[in-house]
Amino acid sequence: MAKGYAQGQQRRMVQMPVNPLAIKTKKYALDKNKFITLNMSQMVKNQWYWGFVPLGLIAVNAVLNITGIYHNYWIYVLTLIGAIGYVAFWAIQFKGVTQLDQYKQLFEKYRYEIDSRQILMKITDEQGGVIKWDMIKTARKEKEAYVLDLGQYQFIYLPFSIFSNDNDKKLMDKILRDKGFIS
Repeated sequence: MAKGYAQGQQRRMVQMPVNPLAIKTKKYALDKNKFITLNMSQMVKNQWYWGFVPLGLIAVNAVLNITGIYHNYWIYVLTLIGAIGYVAFWAIQFKGVTQLDQYKQLFEKYRYEIDSRQILMKITDEQGGVIKWDMIKTARKEKEAYVLDLGQYQFIYLPFSIFSNDNDKKLMDKILRDKGFIS
């Protein structure tokens, strides 16, 4: 007879023991508009230098127009359309992520348990996931939240409002300082 689960039994999530000193947050779901805003700002930070291409085209065309070598006003329009189209492309990509079922889990309500070993993201006591600190590439403290970057356009957003008290925020600062993410 094969070993297995009887019909109707469910397997519970196995996790590391919870640290009693861990930071336990309130439940929080990332707002879709906040997701788009954060990703657009990350895109601008990562690709700001591409802004010099339309500026260069406009500058070259302006010099050619002023010197009378080549009169062309369409380059201004096409450059502007291209720049707006590039930004719109990325905005549509990030908006599309919020609409797809496979990314639905990004916008579910999670309760976080944070300690110096890991970050537990819990939907319920039985469902959730573990993120080790070595998966975090960078972290920053903004004026209203902590942002933990997992990779390009992947992050954990922890607003200050989900922390129970100021001591939890101070402990979070200490953990991020100890890990070398903030100074």
